[in-house]
Amino acid sequence: MKCLLLVDIQNGFCSGGNLAVPNGEDVVPVANKLIAEGGYDLIVASQDWHPANHGSFASQHPGSKPFEMGTLGGKPQMLWPDHCVQGSRDADFHPALNTGAVDHVQRKGENVTVDSYSAFRDNDRAALTGLSDYLIGKGVDTLDVCGLATDYCVKASAIDAKAMMPGTEVRFITDASRGIDAAGVEAAIAEMRSKGIRILASQDILAAA
Repeated sequence: MKCLLLVDIQNGFCSGGNLAVPNGEDVVPVANKLIAEGGYDLIVASQDWHPANHGSFASQHPGSKPFEMGTLGGKPQMLWPDHCVQGSRDADFHPALNTGAVDHVQRKGENVTVDSYSAFRDNDRAALTGLSDYLIGKGVDTLDVCGLATDYCVKASAIDAKAMMPGTEVRFITDASRGIDAAGVEAAIAEMRSKGIRILASQDILAAA
């Protein structure tokens, strides 16, 4: 069973969004081509879905500014602009993404007291989203991961998938993903590779489909 996991391809992380990844919307046509021609049995999309008072927002920490380091739950926390607030346009999937082909949407980041980069569990590694059980229950043995942003939510999702789904081949798709900065992307790819995650481009998958 081959699954494509689309991580957080939402307005908030594309141009004009509240936490835009540079050229984030460029992943959409690549993702759509993979959806249509990649030979997947299952398509899953994760969605950042924050309450308006989420503790990772700089606005919830008086005197703080976005992209400063703060604390949340007693641990260091990057403080973000308000983004992907539940029910807002910012939280919607990018309008050009083929969401009609998505079989399952996994929302994350709903707990105000902890951030959640990974589609599989919160950053404190305690609360699980249930995605690993869902995918294992479907019989997924190959999981391709892509989306936004490579150096945060995509990396965290891929690494957690590898750890929480023993025996599953996890692959990261480079050109269907974008990151915050080049150095961060390079480090994220190196870390994923060190965890046993294969690094591929979309043409590798399409050629083999």
